[in-house]
Amino acid sequence: MEHWFDFDRRIFKHFNYLLMVQLIPLFVISSYLVHEMNPYLFNKQMVYYFIAFIAFFVAAFIPWRHIFWWLAPLFYLVNLGLLFAVELIGKSILGAKRWIEIPGIGLTIQPSEFMKVGVIMMLAYLISRKPPPLQGYGIVQFIKLSAIIIIPFFLIAKEPDLGTALVLLIVGFGILFLIGINWKIWITLMIIAGVGAPFVYQYGLKPYQKIRIHDALNKPSYQVRQALIAIGSGGLEGKAKEEATQTQLKFLPVSSTDFIFAYVGERLGFKGMITVIIVYILLILNLLYISAKYAQDYLIKTFSAGIALLIFVYMGVNIYMVIGMAPVVGLPLPMFSHGGTSFIIFAIIFGILQNLIAFKDYSRYNSDSKIIMTSKDEPTIR
Repeated sequence: MEHWFDFDRRIFKHFNYLLMVQLIPLFVISSYLVHEMNPYLFNKQMVYYFIAFIAFFVAAFIPWRHIFWWLAPLFYLVNLGLLFAVELIGKSILGAKRWIEIPGIGLTIQPSEFMKVGVIMMLAYLISRKPPPLQGYGIVQFIKLSAIIIIPFFLIAKEPDLGTALVLLIVGFGILFLIGINWKIWITLMIIAGVGAPFVYQYGLKPYQKIRIHDALNKPSYQVRQALIAIGSGGLEGKAKEEATQTQLKFLPVSSTDFIFAYVGERLGFKGMITVIIVYILLILNLLYISAKYAQDYLIKTFSAGIALLIFVYMGVNIYMVIGMAPVVGLPLPMFSHGGTSFIIFAIIFGILQNLIAFKDYSRYNSDSKIIMTSKDEPTIR
């Protein structure tokens, strides 16, 4: 018991509390708006918060540095298997087969969401085992790491869920860019992407995906028009709840999930939208700072950069989608839109990052089953 309390004290002592504090404004504003829209959804969101809170602490107390060598590949392969299973036994909803129903209880899981964690974990594991040389990874190692990203990308895009697939692709290759790849490889990829883009658009996209791109470049879709009306009516200061007609009269679709940023504009105005964006920017900058601060610890560097990119892509695509500057895709505002899976996923990866940071300056976990961390200046035998 004494060893356990010692472990507790050390992990709490070395937590990065600023990261946790930066999330509070997002939770508070989101909960306030969701409660206004639908008290029932607010109660569900509180349940999601509680589950995410438990998931965070479970993830924070798992001895990751001791088990990464087997857990990261296993977690990645299991999620890859689930993506293959979606094709065979997946449940189709609104024409998309993205979910697997758990027999007996009627709940569904979306493997593509967990695959994002799997890719970040697998990249962190492989990069920490073989860090990049001074000039960056060469073509052979780049191809190996790229395969970890590209295989699930195609499986998710086939569901079809191009939005999630592109997030995975951008985050994965964004991590490789920050970690270090030879610049000649990036130049070659940019040339290939530029030449291949017209062919991908013509032959690789489904008709409805082309329509969404066309709408984003030309006339906005119905959802986007209603979102722009909501944002415009909010003005600088926002409107009272009773006057927020776009949401209260249900003109604004999925106002608690994908288009919640439009409700921020209607209720809290331009100032409210800017506040939310600033909170996100400060959080992303802090994560990138952590990635740079622990540049020699590739587990922390990869995880912190991965979370920063994940939040940046989700936030950027969602906001651009709401204001009509990007195609409409099913990407929520991270840790803000109503929904359980996203909160839990981010809780897990933040928990992993906090554990890696907390035990950065400690020796490896002991081989015994008591999970004891020891300082470099302390005796390692108890």
